[in-house]
Amino acid sequence: MIAAMQNTLARWRAALAGGGDGLPVRLSSRSYGDTRSPAVRELGFDQPLLWVVVTLLAWGLVMVYSASIALPDNPRFGNYEPTHFVTRHALFMAIGLITSLVAFQLPIRTWEKLAPWLFGLALVLLALVLIPQLGRSVNGARRWIPLGVMNFQPSELAKLAVLIYAANYMVRKMEAREHFLRAVLPMAVAVGLAGVLLLAQPDMGAFMVIVVIAMGILFLGGVNARMFFLMALVVVAAFAVMVMTSEFRRARVFAYLDPWSIEHALGKGYQLSHSLIAFGRGEIFGVGLGGSVEKLHWLPEAHTDFLLAVIGEEFGLIGVLTLIGLFLWLTRRIMDIGRQAIALDQVFAGLVAQGVGVWMGFQSFINIGVNLGALPTKGLTLPLMSYGGSALLINLVALAIVLRVDYENRQMMRGGRK
Repeated sequence: MIAAMQNTLARWRAALAGGGDGLPVRLSSRSYGDTRSPAVRELGFDQPLLWVVVTLLAWGLVMVYSASIALPDNPRFGNYEPTHFVTRHALFMAIGLITSLVAFQLPIRTWEKLAPWLFGLALVLLALVLIPQLGRSVNGARRWIPLGVMNFQPSELAKLAVLIYAANYMVRKMEAREHFLRAVLPMAVAVGLAGVLLLAQPDMGAFMVIVVIAMGILFLGGVNARMFFLMALVVVAAFAVMVMTSEFRRARVFAYLDPWSIEHALGKGYQLSHSLIAFGRGEIFGVGLGGSVEKLHWLPEAHTDFLLAVIGEEFGLIGVLTLIGLFLWLTRRIMDIGRQAIALDQVFAGLVAQGVGVWMGFQSFINIGVNLGALPTKGLTLPLMSYGGSALLINLVALAIVLRVDYENRQMMRGGRK
């Protein structure tokens, strides 16, 4: 009997290494005998993934410094030193790295238990930020809670909380996933509640990301496909109604369609037109690090939402394609880690990792599309690179959880326990 078990384990390990048939996995009484999983090296965690993250962090730090060094020349930032933003960004990065190390120590099973509590905390913070005495308002949006060293943005925590809650929800509702109302309606109510609080700030961009994360996890969790696409149509229609019933959102769409017109060039299309000028100046190889002209008070938010435009101007088409390649690789590798966890019958861990992949991929796609003029202007940062403490902190925690999933996958491959 012991010999038979050893032979079975050997076949499973060969399968997971790509050398045989896929590991038979049962999810909700359905057999996935042909499930394949990417090869796993005998390391504690995915080192290439870690180095890609480090590369994006380091490049982001350099570009935040380049994009913000001239801001003190503006009277609005006259009291700041030239290194103010890069110093704070480095501080945010240090806080994020320490927090992510703590997050990596928590077993995935602990995150599963914390899912409803984390979601509840996110809802409470989203409500508290709307209180004038607690929330900080910038440019008409009330999205931040001052914490001394940084202004915390609850919507960033809400992205992670909804992701973990949705994965936990799908595991609990696995048997009902073919029944639309039983599987989808409670999750839709939860996301809708978060959406009401986000739209009150207003922060439609964060709400859009949260909806995509939740829908991605529902789809990956096996919700009835026909009902899923029906739900997707309803969501698209709802966002269209939000845009058409809001004057400033309509203005953004019209400016996106024709940013060079007299009406829009100095108004809603100002950021987009100068972003496109920056990419045009960069051409193939760029004007060189630090040589951007658009960051000299022409392009607003050059160190946050439009950091990619500065990268395009200073590093050219080559730099933009390199950055897109890094994000494509990052997203695919995260999705592979999630698929591997599901192949090992760790459904919650797999859905969490794939949810992070959907999050990183979608948000970077939106930011890149906005900077290139392929999508209407929307205030979403470039993950791991743009200036912003809350986004950087939560991004690093999410990636630490993915590395933890990979770590536990490798432990199981070696016959250990999680």
